[in-house]
Amino acid sequence: MTLDLVPIRRAIISVSDKTGLVDLGKALAARGVHILSTGGSAKALADAGVPVTEVSDHTGFPEMMDGRVKTLHPKIHGGILARRDLAGHTQAMADHDIPGIDLVVVNLYPFEATVAKGADFETCIENIDIGGPSLIRGAAKNHDFVAVVTDPADYAELVGQMTVHDGQTTLAFRRTLAAKAYARTGAYDTAIAAWFAGQLGEAYPERLGFGGVLKQTLRYGENPHQSAAFYTSGETRPGIATATQLQGKELSYNNLNDTDAAFELVSEFEAPAIAIIKHANPCGVAEGTDLHAAYARALACDPVSAFGGIIACNRTLDAATAEEIAKLFAEVVIAPDADEGARRLLASKKNLRVLLTGAMADPAAPGLTVKSVSGGYLVQTRDNGRVSLDGLKVVTKRAPTDKELADLLFAFRVAKHVKSNAIVYAKDGATVGIGAGQMSRVDSARIAAWKSADAAKAAGLAEPGTRGSVVASDAFFPFADGLLAAADAGVTAVIQPGGSMRDAEVIAAADERGLAMVFTGMRHFRH
Repeated sequence: MTLDLVPIRRAIISVSDKTGLVDLGKALAARGVHILSTGGSAKALADAGVPVTEVSDHTGFPEMMDGRVKTLHPKIHGGILARRDLAGHTQAMADHDIPGIDLVVVNLYPFEATVAKGADFETCIENIDIGGPSLIRGAAKNHDFVAVVTDPADYAELVGQMTVHDGQTTLAFRRTLAAKAYARTGAYDTAIAAWFAGQLGEAYPERLGFGGVLKQTLRYGENPHQSAAFYTSGETRPGIATATQLQGKELSYNNLNDTDAAFELVSEFEAPAIAIIKHANPCGVAEGTDLHAAYARALACDPVSAFGGIIACNRTLDAATAEEIAKLFAEVVIAPDADEGARRLLASKKNLRVLLTGAMADPAAPGLTVKSVSGGYLVQTRDNGRVSLDGLKVVTKRAPTDKELADLLFAFRVAKHVKSNAIVYAKDGATVGIGAGQMSRVDSARIAAWKSADAAKAAGLAEPGTRGSVVASDAFFPFADGLLAAADAGVTAVIQPGGSMRDAEVIAAADERGLAMVFTGMRHFRH
């Protein structure tokens, strides 16, 4: 028989995170709860005047092996696991002098934090909690009679339950706590397994788990009929998961996805740079002597698409740049920091979300990306490939000039972040035309040129920015038609991975038009 209300008469408390510990101990003691505890938790409670019994005194068995063995004892686990409604269980408790334990308050050794600090192997091993997960899982299994609290944020509700129900907790509350407890131990074990696989050099172990902590329940997903939430993985990579939101409305699913794309792209550049993103694709990217200059050049690429976009900076946002940004309707601005002038200027745009990450992401850092498919997951290493001058192979009769080479490398970095099939026209360290996500590469080349011509016409320029530009393709040209479309748009040099069965045909077309072309040997499909 499961009871709704169950009184708390005895509790065991063993926590690494001692936030709120003393206040909880005092609240329990005030209700006459007998508190068992260990080590630092017992000391903190005793020092605060809270009556506490050491677990070793309760079990009659000393703590040993540097604390590895202290709560792993029948008098502890029997008190937690015994069903109070089964005569055989209650008889065993009486026969072996096992008092019931009605509340387990445990949070675990800080394994994830220890790994994040770069601790050595042995230190990480010692921070794998054994007794804690055993207590938590046992209490969660027997939640009909035992409450288990793994998060200091739940202390207040626990005390509130006991206040309202005269020292008792409800079954609904205990079940909520039990579910949370299993999620915590599951994520903890996942973190350990992932770390161990990394230590053994197993990129793809036989069993793979994912853990996350709920950061935000979102209003909806990609569309209003979809629900969504944002979970953080514990990775310390600077970006949307680590950012502080200074102002603005709640971030949506699409905001988060687009902002991540923008910040990852702008992190590619060493010089001051701005990336403007719309629907996870760049509509303008530029380097400059400072952010103010970079922003003007990025916006000029496609000012129509920039409306309602995401703006990412790779430097501290300054007041002059913020003043220009404030003239455009944007959804999000993300930067490593912002000076006081910039913060003050953007504060007037109350709906604009401003995110500060504290640092830039390392584009060369390793990591994994995950995509769900029907019945499973596709897992791969992050695309941290980068092409340098030394890796380029000139395949045409004419070699690129130094200026062309600089623009080619810039364009190829941008193309890495454009949905395939991707074509990027660039000139003087700025995009002047972008074609994204088309089924045909030649269509991407034509669309990018068409958009560049429209932008030039709107700006009152005599010719489109593609005249005298270079072009990057994220993958090889399967036919010469895509290259010829770029040539018609006015490019002088081409960067592409190469590797097509028709490379000779494409090279011949480039030579016929007097273009310089380099192969990278690396492609950047992005789906």
